Amino acid sequence: MGAGPESDTEIEWQLEAQDLRLVLRWIERIAADGAGGLTIAARPTVNVVDTYFDTEDRRLDRAGYSVRLRRTRRSPAEATLKSLDGARSDGPRIRLELAEEVEDDPLALASAPGPVGRRVRALAGSRKLVPLFDLQTRRRVFALAAAGVPSGELTLDETAIREHGGGILSRLRRVEVEVPEAALETVGPFVESLQRSCGLQPSLLTKYETALAATGLERARPESFGPATIDPGDMIGQVALAVLRRQFAAMLAKEPGTRLGEDIEELHDMRVASRRLRAAVSLFGEFLPAEAARLRPELAWIGQTIGAVRDLDVQLAQLDEWTEALPEADRQALAPLHALLAEERERARADMLEALDSPRYQRFIRRFGAMLRARSGTRTGPARAVAPDLVRRRHRALRKAMRRVDSEGEPETYHRLRIAGKRFRYALEFLSDVYPGETARLVRRTVALQDLLGDYQDAHVAIARLRVLAAERGGALGPEAVFAMGEVAERYRSGMEEIRGRVARVHSRLDGKAWKRFRKHMDAERPPPPVAPARAPDPAPPEPAA
Repeated sequence: MGAGPESDTEIEWQLEAQDLRLVLRWIERIAADGAGGLTIAARPTVNVVDTYFDTEDRRLDRAGYSVRLRRTRRSPAEATLKSLDGARSDGPRIRLELAEEVEDDPLALASAPGPVGRRVRALAGSRKLVPLFDLQTRRRVFALAAAGVPSGELTLDETAIREHGGGILSRLRRVEVEVPEAALETVGPFVESLQRSCGLQPSLLTKYETALAATGLERARPESFGPATIDPGDMIGQVALAVLRRQFAAMLAKEPGTRLGEDIEELHDMRVASRRLRAAVSLFGEFLPAEAARLRPELAWIGQTIGAVRDLDVQLAQLDEWTEALPEADRQALAPLHALLAEERERARADMLEALDSPRYQRFIRRFGAMLRARSGTRTGPARAVAPDLVRRRHRALRKAMRRVDSEGEPETYHRLRIAGKRFRYALEFLSDVYPGETARLVRRTVALQDLLGDYQDAHVAIARLRVLAAERGGALGPEAVFAMGEVAERYRSGMEEIRGRVARVHSRLDGKAWKRFRKHMDAERPPPPVAPARAPDPAPPEPAA
């Protein structure tokens, strides 16, 4: 129940019942005596058949959603998508629920034009939906109202869990009370009285989760690619593989949210994880299997594909910020520009989804995962013997990039400085468990430099995009929009100038006491090189025969 199909929130108590007849008698008595200001009206009993679907690799479950096709005799078929979180032991479950009418055909789930179909297509991609199980429910329905205002619905459900198109696997009896948010305070005491009087307990599992267990399935779990913990005494190959496993798992965990596109931070986090993977392959390259280097171009391709959408997200957000500070006339003039950037983002997002659904992406996932599972990294040197050289190499590159900024000052040199800073930061973060508690200060200072240079790069990219749009689409946008775009570009340029004056000071904090202290700590923790065993003297030649 909710206000609209795009923003429905289900607020529902689910209670286990051994005998629904006891609950029914209580409802009838309370309805006759009055229920604390609530009226209870019986509605016709309905028979409902729900078929739940997912892909073979359980993409919907891994994304945190269940999807069902509901059929009743008196209503059109309905597709429903629910989030699988929101469980509470002290109150109702609160979770997303979206629904739309569809044809009575499983294929309609993936082609439906509404909020369910769009999300199913984004999550499932090119994978086909397959039925998991059926729930056949006899449902007695009671409408709740307070002072004549609809305040929710109480249902008594007798459900048979079946194999899809097959026999009964289990049965359950549930009392469910679903309410709109405005009625929570009114209906809450009623539900508490219902629980106490009828001895009902909150359901620990949803119907979906209960049916999974009955069919021998479980909630989809993140894949494991091998050990991801790091100990200071580990070999450098073990550290490298653990870092890759962490970042690979993080990238895959953010893929569902990236596909949905409802939270731009999910896409940002997936892009960051892909960048960290590339940085780790570069940093630890000589201690990794050769397959890692062969797959690095695929990581670059993934990062670029996601990055095209992320760059437009940043520009749209920045445009909104600038627009707020402009006079009303200029705001109106920039509306066509906002629409144009939004169209570009939609095209970039379509390209991204096509890439994530492509055989190329699936091959990369299989190959990278297989590499991580197959290797242990134990046949390499101690991490603390190797790490100081890896970190120093990244620090020298950062210092060199700063010298180029001082001498040239072109946007490209700031971009190279940003990349060098990012690689230095990632090296510190990747090795933080090798030097527990010793890298945090330098990481914070590197993040400050990165944030500054990130704003600079975003402004540079935005100016370039505005220039291209003015040249290629200026006629369609109109002179007022082009003029306002010039004002926005000038704001970006002013911001870049302000950043230029701060970069050297922020960078200097990475060459001071914090760096020297960490460098000394790495040297102190470096194990001595192994001593070669003394060579045994050559045996004396045999005495000549007499």
